[in-house]
Amino acid sequence: MSQNGKATESVNLSSQLQAIASAVNNALQNCQGDTMAILALLRQIEQLHQEIREGAFQKSLPDNRQALYSLLRNIETEGGWPYIERMKLQSFLKHLEQEATVSNGNDGLVVENETSLESGH
Repeated sequence: MSQNGKATESVNLSSQLQAIASAVNNALQNCQGDTMAILALLRQIEQLHQEIREGAFQKSLPDNRQALYSLLRNIETEGGWPYIERMKLQSFLKHLEQEATVSNGNDGLVVENETSLESGH
């Protein structure tokens, strides 16, 4: 493929990625205030990420050292491996505890700490 062809392909991919980002942002705006809808959106994005990673991405991984070096170099310079992290339950509970403290002034609210949740007490 010529340099011009690669540049055109790159511009086309960039505009497709912008369209995807816009669609996700529009869907998010439609979900404002609806935790279950936002959760469904996150689950869909995670599912798409998994399908791409386990399908097309794994099939396209380099089969020689030069291509592998190029991929690793891109990961290093462009910002790491793509990963969608699930919110950890402990982080969620900590956020919930902070919200409860702020909104209730901690009036009679008893929230178990992370240690007691882990140990089952």
